[in-house]
Amino acid sequence: MLPQNMGSETNIKLPFSFILFSLIALVLSQILLLVNGQLMADGSFRIPVIWSSAHLLVLGWALMAAMGAMYQLVPVAFLTKIWNERFGFIQFFVTAIGIVSFSGMLYWSPQNAMIPGVLMLLGILMFLFQMFMTLKTQSKQTILTAFVGSSLVCLFITISLGITLIYCLKTGFAAEYYQSIFKAHLLMGLTGWFTLLIFGFSYKMVPMFSLSHGFPMVQAKYVYVFYLSGLVISLISFFTNNSILLKIGFLLLLIGFSIFSWHIRIIIKKRLKKTLDKPFTFAIVAIGFGNVIHFAAFIMLWNHDVNSFAGPLVYAYLLLWIVLSIVSYLYKIVPFLWWTYKYSKEIGKNKVPSLKEMMNEKIVTPLFSLFTVAILLVFFALTFHIAILFNIGQSVLSIVFIIIAISILIVLKK
Repeated sequence: MLPQNMGSETNIKLPFSFILFSLIALVLSQILLLVNGQLMADGSFRIPVIWSSAHLLVLGWALMAAMGAMYQLVPVAFLTKIWNERFGFIQFFVTAIGIVSFSGMLYWSPQNAMIPGVLMLLGILMFLFQMFMTLKTQSKQTILTAFVGSSLVCLFITISLGITLIYCLKTGFAAEYYQSIFKAHLLMGLTGWFTLLIFGFSYKMVPMFSLSHGFPMVQAKYVYVFYLSGLVISLISFFTNNSILLKIGFLLLLIGFSIFSWHIRIIIKKRLKKTLDKPFTFAIVAIGFGNVIHFAAFIMLWNHDVNSFAGPLVYAYLLLWIVLSIVSYLYKIVPFLWWTYKYSKEIGKNKVPSLKEMMNEKIVTPLFSLFTVAILLVFFALTFHIAILFNIGQSVLSIVFIIIAISILIVLKK
């Protein structure tokens, strides 16, 4: 259970605004992918409809869900109030409008996506300012601060590179660096912003959900140093076109992620809770997938046909590591937030449901297992260009995502 920090709780309407928006974006992104499955199965990734769908998934769902979770978890993890909740609501509307208009413009007219992109950038800058003002009031800096702070820097770089890409498309500016900017945009967004953020909050949530005590934290420093070094070196390699630097960078990323996996295993072994909750178990499984994909990406660099595997691996990394992690944690966080909001003051006065009754955990194992199978089907379809396999996998995945969204929404009726 997430502990309550007296006096620093966030108005529940703020994180839930982000989470509810993210669920709608999630469903829409999958419908777009399903309708245009043939294009992806043929190996066409850099086309407007795929850009639109990808940004609905990454920005509309994953980013907004992460923002909502941070509005709730930052006060808990860092024992400090959100700087300005009213500013947070304004930031939500600006970001939501920016993401919707930006994704829509990528679909209809990518070269004209600059203005909605700037609006989206403004919303994200507002979020970064909110987090900066919040974190600076923290009385004592920790390794969690380093992870979360660095992830926010990566988010800023990611969005700036994204706007630069749109400007390149519109004006032809720095056309010779377009591929480098595009690769850097992916790197800083997926392995920078999302992975560092998940690392940071995992160090708070894994001990909470497993009731672990007495574990060392020195490994976290090595995770941070190796992974951040890998990000920086890989980023440099893109703009210098140096394959040796790229291999070194990916090796450091692999080492950092492997140390993180090993450290989480140490923490889990120190648990008091004998049986882990099913959603949390899949969050641990996602770490295993992330480690395997990091290893596969490093091995891929030694293959002469590297580009044919890049798209499928990026897809697998996004879905099996980032999305599975976020969904698993949402299945723990959302019921707790709603239970605390609705029933915490009724304890001892009236009969209230238990926290376990807020979410039907019986569906978690079959649902998340089906999710994993569907991702693997799509991965192989993208790798070997099998349209029918893609359509099957994406159809199943779309249904699973809709069920996930509905099951989270049902919590709000309890």
